[in-house]
Amino acid sequence: MKKRFSVFMLVVLFLGIVNAAGLSGKITIWCWDPNFNVAIMEEAAARYTKINPNAQIEIVSMAKEDVEQKLNTILASGVKKGLPEIVLIEDYNAKKYLESYPGAFADLTKHFNYDEFAPYKLEFMTIKDKVYGVPFDSGVAGWFYRRDYFEQAGIDPSKLDNITMDEYIELGKIVKEKTGKYMQAGDPYDGGLMRTLLQCAGTWYFDEKGQPNFVNNPAMVEAVNVYKKMADSGISKEVTGWNEWVAAFNGGEVASVITGVWIIGSIKAEPSQSGKWGVLPVPRLNVQGAVNASNLGGSSWYVLQNSENRDLAIDFLKEIYAKDVDFYQKILIDRGAIGTWLPAQKGEAYVAPDPFFGNQKIYVDFAKWMEMIPPVDYGIYTYEADAAIMGIMPDVYSGKLSVVEALKRAEEQCKNLIGL
Repeated sequence: MKKRFSVFMLVVLFLGIVNAAGLSGKITIWCWDPNFNVAIMEEAAARYTKINPNAQIEIVSMAKEDVEQKLNTILASGVKKGLPEIVLIEDYNAKKYLESYPGAFADLTKHFNYDEFAPYKLEFMTIKDKVYGVPFDSGVAGWFYRRDYFEQAGIDPSKLDNITMDEYIELGKIVKEKTGKYMQAGDPYDGGLMRTLLQCAGTWYFDEKGQPNFVNNPAMVEAVNVYKKMADSGISKEVTGWNEWVAAFNGGEVASVITGVWIIGSIKAEPSQSGKWGVLPVPRLNVQGAVNASNLGGSSWYVLQNSENRDLAIDFLKEIYAKDVDFYQKILIDRGAIGTWLPAQKGEAYVAPDPFFGNQKIYVDFAKWMEMIPPVDYGIYTYEADAAIMGIMPDVYSGKLSVVEALKRAEEQCKNLIGL
């Protein structure tokens, strides 16, 4: 009986290899960022071609804007040639592509077990109960803080797991008084923190019908109030652009950073600060239903319906991004990429303590927070709404307009931007 069972298992294994190898052809992939997305896809390609030597994989690296422009141009023209098998799309823009070009992307619902992915990643890639993407990296947010500065200020991090942004601002005043350091650095006209705050409350810029929803959105009102309070309190060092922002925490000028997990590489770029950092859950908005977990950024993979080797592309994504636990350990260690395929988060790399963060098991924490992120439909005009909100902030900061008045104006501007 044992011999028969062994033979049966060998046959099953053999047939699985044959089935994978039976798919042949070339997969073309469009993505951006040579040190992150491109490098990760190169690792995925190397793993898949070992499983299926009959597959060829070409990874085309372009700037993010070029990927978007080229994809839009071809899809808008109606031409079916010249498209890749797989393309990377930023999560905030996914709905715009899916709704603007119906039928252009493959329905992947039956090909993947989506219960195995972080729930918040599915909302924006699902239309009429059909899922069109393969969730990739997470922008799960954290509150990165300097252990030494908090200790100097007499702040106990163990009591900060469930605080509001109002409490965060008050703590910032203590930090500045006791240490002379700013609580954070930021561009007062950047919408990153705004999006983080809205998602922690399970809401976005639009209502269920896709209409701008600023004035009657308690979370939006509170988020703008938070921006105003931070500006008035003096706890934030004003910076412009990425380089100034990173320089502020690498240079020891600030006590904390609230942003996506992808910032870890930049924090670690200053080796003299090893052991001095820790991570806490993000502070939440002071509105009903808000949680101490959120997201900023992230992208996912999509298969073009009319691509030449669509089935091969689906098999590739399935074998690596929905089966290979070791793949996710390697990209976490090598690239700092937190995947959203949940089974991978029990791997060794995820549970290891990190000396740079005082031996905190930071990825255990991020994995826990990831599952708490409220799902949000980003709609198709996130960046237009961002621009409208940030456009009225000067009048909020100066006191020329009240928050409600400013939001009324921003809502009208947003409607004009998107042609409503």
